[in-house]
Amino acid sequence: MNSKELIALDLRHLWHPAAQMKDYETLPPLIVESAQGPFIHTADGREIIDGISSWWCKSLGHRHPRIREAVNRQLDRFEHVIFANTTSDTLVRFGEKMAQICPKLDKVFLADNGSTAVEIAMKMSLQYHLQTGNKERNTFVALHNGYHGETILTLAAGDCEIYSKPFANILPKVEKTDPLVYCLGPGSVGWDKYPDPAWNEIEKQLDMLAPRVAAVIFEPVIQGSGGMKIYSPDLLRRFRAWTDKHNIHLIADEIMTGFGRCGKMMACEYAGIIPDFATFSKGMTAGWGPMSAVMCSTETYNAFYGDYFSGKAFLHSNTYTGYPVTAAAALAAMEIYEEEKVIEKAPEKSARLRQLMEYVGSETGALNNIRAIGYMAAADIVNPETGKPFDYKQRTGFKFYQRAMDNGALLRPIGDTFYFLPPFNTPDDVLERMAEIAAKSLKQVIGKQ
Repeated sequence: MNSKELIALDLRHLWHPAAQMKDYETLPPLIVESAQGPFIHTADGREIIDGISSWWCKSLGHRHPRIREAVNRQLDRFEHVIFANTTSDTLVRFGEKMAQICPKLDKVFLADNGSTAVEIAMKMSLQYHLQTGNKERNTFVALHNGYHGETILTLAAGDCEIYSKPFANILPKVEKTDPLVYCLGPGSVGWDKYPDPAWNEIEKQLDMLAPRVAAVIFEPVIQGSGGMKIYSPDLLRRFRAWTDKHNIHLIADEIMTGFGRCGKMMACEYAGIIPDFATFSKGMTAGWGPMSAVMCSTETYNAFYGDYFSGKAFLHSNTYTGYPVTAAAALAAMEIYEEEKVIEKAPEKSARLRQLMEYVGSETGALNNIRAIGYMAAADIVNPETGKPFDYKQRTGFKFYQRAMDNGALLRPIGDTFYFLPPFNTPDDVLERMAEIAAKSLKQVIGKQ
């Protein structure tokens, strides 16, 4: 089957995610032949730089040999057995390793994707309060502009209308804070301290809701799908103090931020806080398969512990809960993170990514709010003539995406915000080529080339 026939058959039957399928008429899907390291190789012989780690998860690139070896070893033994009332050394070692990330969160509940992990944490919080004599705590507070997944409860917790609007009539009410005050990353103005006036307004909201709130849920330090927006970790310290005062949980959605992406194993470390629940996925397995984890304390776990007829058990389940293949991948990935000193190298890599984004800005005059943290840099595309955003109906970010793909880089903007989020181990020369492609593509879109 030739490429034209393959794409025609794809578009006849397959419904791709997070897209208007009519766009595929002008941006047909890449036919992936293979992938290695930071590169995707297409059927027509092109080499595409994966500048977004394939939806933020390929933190060690594609087909890492050590992870492949670990996965194959597990497959040679067995691929999947029901996790209810069974276990294996792979899963036990994985649980032990996860518990070392934050020793106070020493209980690990497994699921198969990030959205489900966040939903599990929310359900655990509700059931915890019900079983500890606080049944009135039956709602949540989430941050303005946040995103937490695509299930009904996580859509309700999110604040990105593009995803949730069609389902507004069935979403439970989740209160959102006032708009946040953002900064440009570590060392920038506003990083060290969240503004008192802005916090005071949020605190007023929280105080009014306090008797009914089970948990406050947040993406620590950076809001991913909301536009890669960074805020001061001081806000998290304030949330921690307030929730401690009112016996309310903190749920940290570390799906994107965890495992080094933000320069720490947990982004909450920037604030020096420990949440009551932390959810992980993506970089946990370095993108080697569907798996997520919900971490909580023994104290929380004990609220669910009792005789069968107590009715306290937490009965959520997924078919692939405790999937040994992805657990093996995660163990190998965590070893590599440690050996290659991913956390220690983050400040240097962050500075480099910011420099590259600044290069694109200087070459085009079309970027604003250049920001960076850990292994991520972002900026907002603006009209170089006015310094203001383009009309959203022009779909400037989408046009940039098309051009960048043609020029050899997968850079998929969020609206008109584009970002670099490459695998941690991407060589410097590849990063430089990625930035050159970004500059060339943006020039083509805004008419400078």
